[in-house]
Amino acid sequence: MEVFIAPFPQVDRKTQVSTEGGTQPVWNPNGQEIFYRNSTKMMSVTVATTPDLRLSAPHLLFDLPYAFGAGITIPDYDVSPDGQRFVMVKDESGSGRLNLVINWSEELNRLVPTK
Repeated sequence: MEVFIAPFPQVDRKTQVSTEGGTQPVWNPNGQEIFYRNSTKMMSVTVATTPDLRLSAPHLLFDLPYAFGAGITIPDYDVSPDGQRFVMVKDESGSGRLNLVINWSEELNRLVPTK
């Protein structure tokens, strides 16, 4: 299992991105970087497209035991709009639920009002 990049519509001209295995690739929203997972490792490759396609060597962002999920092609994580943070699932023994707080800043202001 490796990660590849290909131009559209000439998808037969693929170039390998990962070097030692990789799954669940996600583009950085800036379009200049690809993130992917290699087991517990989160990897990054810088992508330049002009004048020709150039890829940096993969580098390790972090190596932590986040949940990997069942799929190898559909990512089970996401990247913030600025490409600097990740949201990932962490297995917790004994936990049986996931709490998701929407509009958390409003909830925070309600619980801890500022004066």
